[in-house]
Amino acid sequence: MKIGLDVLGGDYAPNSTILGAIEAQKILNNDQRIVLIGDEQDSKKRVTEAGVDSALFDYVHAPENISMHEHPTKAITQKPNSSVAKGFELLKDGVIDSFASAGNTGAMFVGAMFSVKTIPGVLRPAIATNVPKLKSGYGILLDVGANADCKPEMLNQFALLGSLYAEHVYGVDKPKVGLLNIGEEEEKGNILTISTYPLLKSNPHINFIGNAEGRDLFTDHADVYVCDGYTGNVVLKLAESFYVVTLKKGFQDEFFDRFNYERYGGSPILGVNAPVIIGHGISTPEAIKNMVLLSKDMVESKFIDKIKSAFN
Repeated sequence: MKIGLDVLGGDYAPNSTILGAIEAQKILNNDQRIVLIGDEQDSKKRVTEAGVDSALFDYVHAPENISMHEHPTKAITQKPNSSVAKGFELLKDGVIDSFASAGNTGAMFVGAMFSVKTIPGVLRPAIATNVPKLKSGYGILLDVGANADCKPEMLNQFALLGSLYAEHVYGVDKPKVGLLNIGEEEEKGNILTISTYPLLKSNPHINFIGNAEGRDLFTDHADVYVCDGYTGNVVLKLAESFYVVTLKKGFQDEFFDRFNYERYGGSPILGVNAPVIIGHGISTPEAIKNMVLLSKDMVESKFIDKIKSAFN
């Protein structure tokens, strides 16, 4: 297994990414290697300075970086030697089995669409994130930003993508799917949710339980919550603020600790032909480590094959 990692992506790169990769490598098996994509000499130097044998990693030289403020499509096409562009080139050619970056989210999404492309039958890929449950574990929320405007058919597919992810990567049996809405009654909502409801209700491949309100999000009401990317991103940013607020208020709680993005590392793009993980821009070494481990889990579960079979 070859896990590609963008060394230059993120606010604290390359120091954070290198240290995170070192921690992840301690957990991986001998036949699971991390491929560090960035400035090769600098990466080797930093690994050695951390007291680790540089031969533990593979390296691909890609000295250019795509900043957070660059236009995604222009950056991918005009910077072929950037770490993101090179990572997707390796992923497309099968040199690496997965690719993860804490860099420019738009560039990661565009890169995935241009290189490994969408799985046949999938209308639009979605970005998924974890939602802590009050008792224990996590639910899945999607889409959280890839598609601000959605059609009902897209949400119907998001439900299946989220179900497959919950089942095969997190081991949830028959995951319950809820449609995020402003009321539990079938006729509630806007044009999008009202039109989506009957599609989910008649979908034999998911365990649809009806509408889910915002207050249900952190309960055992559902395992997968489906919404358009605009709504999902607003919910995601609000949820992320909970952990920050608890720190500022000076109290600790196991439930709120699970809002810490470091614990799950990154968000997968579901619906493309290879495992692609987008990390938080402020990713610490702990977050990078967990992003690499999530990449490993996605490869091991043969998750992409499960999607291809479902959409065949």
